[in-house]
Amino acid sequence: MAAIAACMFCAADAFSMAGRPEPVALRAQAPLAFSPPLPLLTAKSLRSTSPLQVNGWAARGRGVRRGREQMSLVPSGMAGALTRVTSTPDALFQTIFLGLAAVAALANLAVRDFKEVGKKEEEKPEGVKNLQIRFLIVFWLLRMADWLQGPYFYEVYASKIIGGSPVSLDLVSKLFLIGFGTTGLLGAYVGKLVDSKGRRAGTLAFTILYTIGALSTKSSLLWVLILGRLAGGVGTSLLFSAPESWLVGEHNKKGYDGKWLGQTFGWAYAGDSLVAISAGQLAGAAAAARGPAGPFEISVVFLAAGALLAATTWKENVAPKRGDESSGPTIGDAWRVMLKDKKILLVGIVQALFEGAMYIFVLQWPPSLIAVVSNGQVPFGKVFSCFMASCLIGSTLFGALSKKGVEVETRLPCSLEG
Repeated sequence: MAAIAACMFCAADAFSMAGRPEPVALRAQAPLAFSPPLPLLTAKSLRSTSPLQVNGWAARGRGVRRGREQMSLVPSGMAGALTRVTSTPDALFQTIFLGLAAVAALANLAVRDFKEVGKKEEEKPEGVKNLQIRFLIVFWLLRMADWLQGPYFYEVYASKIIGGSPVSLDLVSKLFLIGFGTTGLLGAYVGKLVDSKGRRAGTLAFTILYTIGALSTKSSLLWVLILGRLAGGVGTSLLFSAPESWLVGEHNKKGYDGKWLGQTFGWAYAGDSLVAISAGQLAGAAAAARGPAGPFEISVVFLAAGALLAATTWKENVAPKRGDESSGPTIGDAWRVMLKDKKILLVGIVQALFEGAMYIFVLQWPPSLIAVVSNGQVPFGKVFSCFMASCLIGSTLFGALSKKGVEVETRLPCSLEG
């Protein structure tokens, strides 16, 4: 993904020169530099010139013009295509996205095991099918609402005027930190609360809190923006705990085979990649119609749809009680287990470093592109779709290499360092 991002930044940097006419004109005239100039014909020179010479010059002039036309056919065609592709940032990044989407589709076809397609699978219980449908529709609606708020996160806050001055990158960073800091501090407690009070209730609470966060972007009052980020931070904790916990609870309560649970999660996150790619395109269209707050407004529609389906098709479930609730594991117990097992500690450190690097990139790529694209007109939605398509390519290749027995965990970091 880092390589793809670097390529896109280079493409954006070259955009300001790609649309200029000078290089195209110079390429079209270059072959003519080798043609000797025609003599300057005046009235006096014509009287002293034979008709044969004049005819020769005329034929030579026609030949030069014909040569110009023939030699400029291919370069001008290529130049025209390049000009169309890079005529606007929107066209440039849409072209990059289409190329990445084609690569992702081909990669999925290349790694697919067609021998398994024709094999007869074990008949799936009707209850499992029903559970998968009820979960996946709600899950994808909620994930779409979340992804829609990603592409224009920086732009929606940077476009605000607070205290008579535009919002700085420093303030956007602090708003970003408020949301994800809330998630980090309260995530464990929110998860425990969801298990005891109800997973469906937690899912519905997520839709309410995320709606508050989305609607807060319509305001230019700092306290409203901070409140929205706090609500969004708690909502993020609920999104990554309540819906999936509900699925596991329902699955275990019905006593279904564990392989169906794995299949459901596989479908959920495979579809989530496509949802993320689509969210970038939809966010771009919403921003073009309604401004940088447009994607947040559209996300409210998906939140409402997800909440309606969860409220009407999901039954409440909670974590099974095991004797005295006070005797259950605590956060302190989890901390001591982590310190005791170095492998758990190292996995946590690696994950934290990766997430930290990723979120620094998430916050920095919008202003970086604004700085290099002419007039700062960056199609954030299309760029976001490019990132998500790149992630899909990476996950596809990772799965294929793992099936081939390649030790991806050790060899891939070495190849990136090289």
